[in-house]
Amino acid sequence: MEETDFKWHRMGGKKINIHLIDYIESLFEKEFELGRTVKVAIGTDSQIKAKGYKFATVIVITTYEDLGGGVVVGRGAMVIGANYFSHKYKTGKKGVKERMLFEVSKSIEVAYKISPLLDLYDIPLEVHADINPDVKWESNKALSEAIGYILGMGYDFKVKPNAWAATKSADKSSRSWFFGIFNYIYK
Repeated sequence: MEETDFKWHRMGGKKINIHLIDYIESLFEKEFELGRTVKVAIGTDSQIKAKGYKFATVIVITTYEDLGGGVVVGRGAMVIGANYFSHKYKTGKKGVKERMLFEVSKSIEVAYKISPLLDLYDIPLEVHADINPDVKWESNKALSEAIGYILGMGYDFKVKPNAWAATKSADKSSRSWFFGIFNYIYK
């Protein structure tokens, strides 16, 4: 399933009816007109639902303003996301590593799609992985492979507790109908 099959929405459920790249570029241009800079983080999370998992991938665009004298303040964030469902992954501890790597792959897929736009404007990008660096947690089994995958694709990364795009924004979306109807089902 390609990223272009995602049905993207803004936080609050407003459907994005134009090409994702065009939409993001229009957001950037509005922020640049206000004299702001932007950064982008992409993350994916999942929650067990019925006999499968609900996944959510988000693009979080954070905005900043330089007030001069070394003072830079945050001016908020815009969240774009998509939800989708899969019966493919085992529930419980047996499927955690594979599911974590799938989450990372979906984030990288979206990062790859929007990277030319970010490069055009010299906008920094981070891929956030919902993986715990503490070995006592099951998700840790995917840590080295996930980091290698992200770095191998040329992206910066964050893991828990600093992976807020995955652990906060995508988590909220995967727990609710935050971005509307599920997009598709993975078999």
